[in-house]
Amino acid sequence: MTEQAAKKWSVRAAYLLGIVGIVVTLLMAGAVVYYWEFVRGLGAYGYLGAFLISILGGATIIIPVPMLAVVFAMGRVMEYTWLVGAVAGLGETIGAVTIYMTGYGGGTAFHNSTHRRVQAIYERLMRLMERKGSITLFLLAAVLNPFFYPAALAAGALRFGLKRYFLICWAGKTIKGLTVAYVGYWGLRGLLRMLGAPI
Repeated sequence: MTEQAAKKWSVRAAYLLGIVGIVVTLLMAGAVVYYWEFVRGLGAYGYLGAFLISILGGATIIIPVPMLAVVFAMGRVMEYTWLVGAVAGLGETIGAVTIYMTGYGGGTAFHNSTHRRVQAIYERLMRLMERKGSITLFLLAAVLNPFFYPAALAAGALRFGLKRYFLICWAGKTIKGLTVAYVGYWGLRGLLRMLGAPI
C-alpha cells in the first residue's frame, strides 16, 4: 500500500469510527432508558466512575467511549448532580492533555490530510487559535462538537502553554459536564415518568 493510499484509508477509517462513536452514544442513551434498573446500579461506581470514563472519553479521538451517555445517566442516578458534572469536566480535561501533547509533539495529521475539507477546517482553526486562542478553545470545550480535537492539536502545535490550556479547557469542559449531567437529571426523569416509571 502506497503512503498516499494509507493516508486516504486512515482518514476514511477515522470518519467511519467517528460515525460509529455517535451511533454507539445514541444507542447507549436509549439503553439507559430501557435498562433503567441496571443503570441505577451504576451508582455503585459513583463519582469515581464518571471521572474515569471522562478521562478515557477526553483522551480519545477515534475510539468511541460512551462518556456522555454515562454522565447523562449518572446525572440522574447520583445524589449530587453538580458533582457528576464537575468530576466529568475535570476528567475530560485530564484526558484532553494527551491531545495537546500530540499536537505539541508535531500533530500534523489534520494539516497533512488528503481530504481538503479536513485540512481547511484545521487551517482555519490554526488561524483562530493564533488570533483568539483562549476564547476559541473555551467555546469549543464547552459545547458538544467534533472540532475541539483539532483545536487541541492546534493549541499544542502553537505551543499554547499547558497550564493555560488546562485551565481554559477545565472551565469549558466543566460547563459541558454540568450541562450533560443536568440534562440527564431533568430529561431522563421526565422521560421515565412518561413511560410510567415510579420516579
